[in-house]
Amino acid sequence: MTVKGRVEELGRPSHGTAASDGVATARVVPDLNAPRVLVLNASYEPLHVTSTKRAITLLQYGVAEVLEDSGDVIRSPSTTLSVPSVIRLRRYVRRPRVHPVPFNRRNVLRRDTFTCQYCGASEELTLDHVMPRSRGGRHNWDNVVTACRACNQRKGDRTPDEAAMPLRTHPHAPTFGVYAHGQFAHWQPEWANYIR
Repeated sequence: MTVKGRVEELGRPSHGTAASDGVATARVVPDLNAPRVLVLNASYEPLHVTSTKRAITLLQYGVAEVLEDSGDVIRSPSTTLSVPSVIRLRRYVRRPRVHPVPFNRRNVLRRDTFTCQYCGASEELTLDHVMPRSRGGRHNWDNVVTACRACNQRKGDRTPDEAAMPLRTHPHAPTFGVYAHGQFAHWQPEWANYIR
């Protein structure tokens, strides 16, 4: 197969007959070696992002359990496997002390999943100080959120309460080291409950 990834045939009977028009409906399952599965420690603490192939290996050996499925499946002639999105290790793994994630624009955008924390938009993103700097607000993880240009201008020099613009999530310093290493290129929506 020349396409990176596997082709999953949808809408076909399991014995492999062709679709009624002679053309199979197919969907490319993402590259099995790409980092797409969030791995949690036994304590539900995020550890890292791993490949689908490695995650399935951990599941087959009973080292981990599935918490969230991606909705994709991998089929072979003899079996069908659900592709996990979040797995949890059955035994606790000690980790070395994690360095804090650097505070910068890119990491704030990653923390906020590239969406405005006031309206949910994902275009023309800027950074906004929840407590304006002119009123003593600090430039740190706990006071800076992602905002679209329109919301940032509308809020102006006011707090979210004064502007009647509630935050979708409260700002905080992330504790998960993959923010700093850019492993969220394949961010999955199912991860949000485990990374905050």
